[in-house]
Amino acid sequence: MSYEHWLIVLSVAITITGASAYIRDTIKGKTKPNRVSWSMWALAPLVGTAAAISAGADLWVTTRIFLAGFLPLLILASSFVNPQSYWKLTLFDFLCGACALIALGIWLIADLPRMAILLAALGDGFALLPTLRKAWAHPETETGFTYIMSLLSTLLVLPSIQVWNIENSAFQIYLLVANVLLIISIYRKRLNLGWL
Repeated sequence: MSYEHWLIVLSVAITITGASAYIRDTIKGKTKPNRVSWSMWALAPLVGTAAAISAGADLWVTTRIFLAGFLPLLILASSFVNPQSYWKLTLFDFLCGACALIALGIWLIADLPRMAILLAALGDGFALLPTLRKAWAHPETETGFTYIMSLLSTLLVLPSIQVWNIENSAFQIYLLVANVLLIISIYRKRLNLGWL
């Protein structure tokens, strides 16, 4: 196994650790996932995975994208275990979810793998908005450790990308930006980032 492959294996272990903490906190009722975000976060990367594979993307890098969908699916499922562990959904949440579905639906019609990867990232971005809004206003309802682990995991994957093209890097770059935004939203008060 190459150095790049070891980075991906380490990245996967870190991602699973972060997701496990979120699942644990959700079952306890401490963390309250936004079900629109988590359902779209499960769907978009799984579509992105299928598109990346059909476009011939590197399977090692694509593993990270697959986990970006599969682990949110587990988190979504855990939100149904404890009735106290979900966030009340608003019209804004449903509008973001609809935009995410539209972006994914366009790919299904167009059937263009490169476009699908970009649309999956766009759909995932729309899904990010409800949780980002919630994290900004109510950071106590999120498990920040999960996003820190996801950021670290993404940073570890970047050096393993041998060919920087849409298939191999677009979703990784999106994940990097999304996790940074979530971490800032959750920890800005604790870090006394009053200027935000």
